Amino acid sequence: MDINTFNIADHLETEQDVKEFLKEVVDTGDTSDFIHALNIAAKAKGISEVAKKAGVTRSSLYKSLPEEGSPRFDTINKIINALGCKLEII
Repeated sequence: MDINTFNIADHLETEQDVKEFLKEVVDTGDTSDFIHALNIAAKAKGISEVAKKAGVTRSSLYKSLPEEGSPRFDTINKIINALGCKLEII
């Protein structure tokens, strides 16, 4: 492993870590950054486990979160819930 490689997914160990990571991206990034962050968080928590909790197949989860993807809101909401988070409007 290259010591200069940093993988944020390696540091998302708890639901609280995931929540803080996603919140930071919502506060500082754009839509594509958020989709990318969901992908990272799903990988950190295990794609198969997140897909199961979201009620989608592993394959469809991968297809929903590509670099330049545009997943449906319903899919995003399912993934957010599967990661132990919820949407909140303040």
